[in-house]
Amino acid sequence: MKIKSLFAAIGMTAMTLSSITASANEKIDTSNIHFLIPGGPGGGWDGTARGTGDALLKSKMIEHASFQNMSGGGGGKAIAYMIETAAKQTDTLMVNSTPIVIRSLTGVFPQSFRDLKPVAGTIADFGAFVVRSDSKYTDWEQVISDFKANPRKVKFAGGSTRGSTDHLAAALAVKIAGGNPRRLAYIAYDAGGKAMAGLLSGETALLSTGLSEAITMADSGEVRILAITSEKRVAAAPNVPTLVEMGYDVKFANWRGFFAAPSMPDVKVKALADKLGALNKTTEWQAIRDRNGWVDLYHGDRQFYKFLEEQEVVLGDLMRELGFLK
Repeated sequence: MKIKSLFAAIGMTAMTLSSITASANEKIDTSNIHFLIPGGPGGGWDGTARGTGDALLKSKMIEHASFQNMSGGGGGKAIAYMIETAAKQTDTLMVNSTPIVIRSLTGVFPQSFRDLKPVAGTIADFGAFVVRSDSKYTDWEQVISDFKANPRKVKFAGGSTRGSTDHLAAALAVKIAGGNPRRLAYIAYDAGGKAMAGLLSGETALLSTGLSEAITMADSGEVRILAITSEKRVAAAPNVPTLVEMGYDVKFANWRGFFAAPSMPDVKVKALADKLGALNKTTEWQAIRDRNGWVDLYHGDRQFYKFLEEQEVVLGDLMRELGFLK
């Protein structure tokens, strides 16, 4: 699966219009940003929001950043909060990702991205399949062999609800390898940090997560990454093989981006989208992105909205193929 990627006037009148526009732009204050994170600490949403805030501060593009974790309902609690308290969320950006589309399609929550103001998509994170450093599994082929022998004994942890990205990535990988994705034993945790804890405690044999959430633990020697879902190896984890190079055509990436409250004026949405676009070119952001193995996937407000519409179609088709949607 590929991620799809999406006045002139004369004389004094021009001067007057220019003055009015400049005056309006001066009133758009984007110097303070409050990041709302729909899951617990240690997950991909948390890392993306805090990494973005850190880069904005270090590049002096904002004066202050604050962060709030709000778990619940597969992200639905934070979305509902953004809508219900919209008038107060004048400087809030909520991070989200592929699950906002998936969970809307599956009815986990009644809202969709259309109930918010999409601001910008920023990065994509490849899927990673992780085991403890002392695991009996040393390569992906062993996992598939055990799965085909007895699927219920090969349990995958994931930092998101059933039918979401961590589950989809594992199900797709199993299906392409000739297994039955509907028999996948998937244990859902609240965010990647808790899912990693479940792996380390022995509750599950494997973890399906984003590459960025696994790199630090792998570098410390606590876990091993068996495979990733990119087409080619990534610089942040050069020794980790891809499923594609093993002969399995599995290409899967989880995009991440930011949303504003539905009442935010379009002109401020555009200003924030432009700011995130400018951040994309800074060395501060590039260092954070490269360290996490993220891929640049910037889409500004209107382009981001179109991208989300395309994602509904692509993900809907994939989920029906895997048995998550009828």
